[in-house]
Amino acid sequence: MPAIRALPALVRGQFRTAQEAGDLTFYSTQVSILSCNGLPFQIRFSPALASKPKSNKPRNSKLVDPFENPQKGLFLADLSPTHYLVLNKFPVIPDHFILATKRFQEQTDLLEEEDISAAYECLKAYRAQGEELFGFFNSGEHSGASQPHRHIQFLPVESMRNGIEEGTSWDVLADNLTGNQDTADLPFTYFVSEIPDADIATPSQLHKIYTALYDRALRATQKFAECPGNSFSLLETTRKGESPISYNIGLTDRKMVLCPRVSEGSKIKSIEGDVIGPIALNGTVLGGTLLIKSNEEWQALRNDESKLKEVLQAIGIPSQKISLGERL
Repeated sequence: MPAIRALPALVRGQFRTAQEAGDLTFYSTQVSILSCNGLPFQIRFSPALASKPKSNKPRNSKLVDPFENPQKGLFLADLSPTHYLVLNKFPVIPDHFILATKRFQEQTDLLEEEDISAAYECLKAYRAQGEELFGFFNSGEHSGASQPHRHIQFLPVESMRNGIEEGTSWDVLADNLTGNQDTADLPFTYFVSEIPDADIATPSQLHKIYTALYDRALRATQKFAECPGNSFSLLETTRKGESPISYNIGLTDRKMVLCPRVSEGSKIKSIEGDVIGPIALNGTVLGGTLLIKSNEEWQALRNDESKLKEVLQAIGIPSQKISLGERL
């Protein structure tokens, strides 16, 4: 598909056009790099985000679905008979775009083969141009999800470096995770698999990797919910195929990472000792990125790196010193 072969240029060009036309609102950020167990995380602070319009705002008592009829100025391309690409209307990182289903499908249902296949078409399109792309998916009430219409989001890695001081070390987190959690590199449980070769992997093989990671996450979450004295419980499901757990996925053309979620965020104490937050996280955390919306949160994290570990520890299942991410 010509549009996909030239995807990086298409996204950059349409992003500039949409920004100039006022079809999207870009929120600039300040960036600091903090470390958790030796892994670098970029902390982005955007005070203007406090005034961002609420997502999925009711209109005449009906929830607005931004993916039902995508805004013309944000539309990028039809990717397949089932999916299309559109720009994010309120980005904090340049060239943020979204893969959405053409017909309404639930964000909380398990991903299908077509979803995973379409996502990897985007990742391969960037790699074919010598560029990197990070994808993330939020599912469930604890995941940071904001829209019920199924979609996967993408950030060009070059754009993710926007605002980072020259000479400062930062790489996409997902690519640096091995699955051997004996090292306790992150304070929450995650499951990871290498992608054998994204160029030749079939949609069935890619989907099998996803379902295997999801099954592990489901079992781990069930065990966590059964722990004595634990008030956490699985989500009630009403449809076949609906997930009883919240989770995030991080995607690159080399790795697939899945993190079960038990909380959207946590509160921390400011420098003065006041309780602030909660700091809510979505799937960008698997790319090594956190978005902060208040100056108090920003200052607290920058002045005490241990608070980053507290925030990360609160969102998921406490990490176990067992190997859960063996290759598939």
